[in-house]
Amino acid sequence: MAFKKTEQIWFDGAFVPWEQGNVHLLTHTLHYGLGVFEGIRCYRCDDGRSAVFRLPEHIARLYRSAKILEMEIPYPAAQLESVVIETLRVNKMAEGYIRPLVFLGDGAMGLLPSDNPVRVAVIAWPWGAYLGEEGLERGIRAKISSYTRHHPNVSMTKSKTCGQYVNSILAKREVTRMGYDEALMLDTQGMVAEASGENVFMVRDGVLKTPPLTSILEGITRDCVIRLAREKGIEVVETPITRDELYGADEVFFTGTAAEVTPVREVDDRTIGSGARGPLTKTLQSAFFDAVHGRTSKHESWLSFL
Repeated sequence: MAFKKTEQIWFDGAFVPWEQGNVHLLTHTLHYGLGVFEGIRCYRCDDGRSAVFRLPEHIARLYRSAKILEMEIPYPAAQLESVVIETLRVNKMAEGYIRPLVFLGDGAMGLLPSDNPVRVAVIAWPWGAYLGEEGLERGIRAKISSYTRHHPNVSMTKSKTCGQYVNSILAKREVTRMGYDEALMLDTQGMVAEASGENVFMVRDGVLKTPPLTSILEGITRDCVIRLAREKGIEVVETPITRDELYGADEVFFTGTAAEVTPVREVDDRTIGSGARGPLTKTLQSAFFDAVHGRTSKHESWLSFL
């Protein structure tokens, strides 16, 4: 996806020009992957204002991730929430993607960092539909990867850990090389877990199903979709799902901050439903975009206005 830089990055307590957002080659996280991050979106609302979607929840998850990895973020959560808003303002962005990043700087090397400083950055840039505008409407092609999703006692799956995404990169490279749009990954028990960077839902006989939180990241967009579905009287079941259940689904879709709500029209060369975005997916997709664009006062609490 094309990348467009912005003007300022918040880095260790102050804004610096984009080109000065650099680190030393002995930055510990660069070598060993011990760091955490978030992906957050800001949307332009229909009334002309801009709002960050579920900002407190994203920042809270960032701090949970850091705690899991025994990293202490040297700023209070409320300050980082304000920094996200200010980063958008100083870059004159009405909408875009925001990446808070917490990592260990240079100092001790080896697997036991001692005096390495915890460094914090907040970067924002314009970013459109992660899986393509066409994918949002037509749906994408997915394939089960040969790479298995992390086990909770191996990598602790509730943290958005930088190094864990090597697993996702390998899976994504594998399937896109074969002509697919996205990878689906099974857990260590052989059940459907997640896509490379998204949660997964399926629909069968009007019931919405999604894997439980046992071995997957607690997606914030996932939570939104579950709430929106229940508000509309749609039955939601969090249950283990086998790969062949997906093959026989009426609808399948992915959710995530980057992917938003993206329909899946094919899994492992099996056409899902009619091979197009299904009616329930379309309903939930519309409800999601209504919420993020401020079209309903019911979900205004999800929005942090600039």
